[in-house]
Amino acid sequence: MRWEPNRFAPVPPPPPHRPPSLWAGLTRGAAGRCPACGGGRLFAGYLRLAPECAVCGASLGALRADDAPPYFTIFLAGHLLLPGALWVERAWQPPMWVHMALWLPLFAAVCTLMLRPVKGAVVGWMMRLGITGTEQQGGVAAVAPARPPGAAGTGAASGRDRGHA
Repeated sequence: MRWEPNRFAPVPPPPPHRPPSLWAGLTRGAAGRCPACGGGRLFAGYLRLAPECAVCGASLGALRADDAPPYFTIFLAGHLLLPGALWVERAWQPPMWVHMALWLPLFAAVCTLMLRPVKGAVVGWMMRLGITGTEQQGGVAAVAPARPPGAAGTGAASGRDRGHA
């Protein structure tokens, strides 16, 4: 069966705020402020997003950054610290336990400190791209084959074949 988009799904309403420019969204998010207005708080905890902005009302809690912030954090921390680790190894050739005692806590601390600003920047980037978080509310029905309302299945197809559980 060939997949076709669901052309009969309701179109989500546009966000009530204008998407920020790329630079404004990244810097506001990295600072922990609402990417849309720059006034409200972005986070309600260390990494938990606030449900909505207290200033402009932008829906923040529905945005799901998922694995992007840890990926970018590890990428950046590796590029910042790995040259130093390689330089220390080449210059002094310390035993492995010195590397472990020095670099493992340093990598852990840098990643922990960078994760929140990176997640804020990713959320700002998502807002700039127009991602509102409502795209995933359709669940399984969004990937089921499209059928006009009231159209029945053909032949002896079971309910599972029509996308019903």
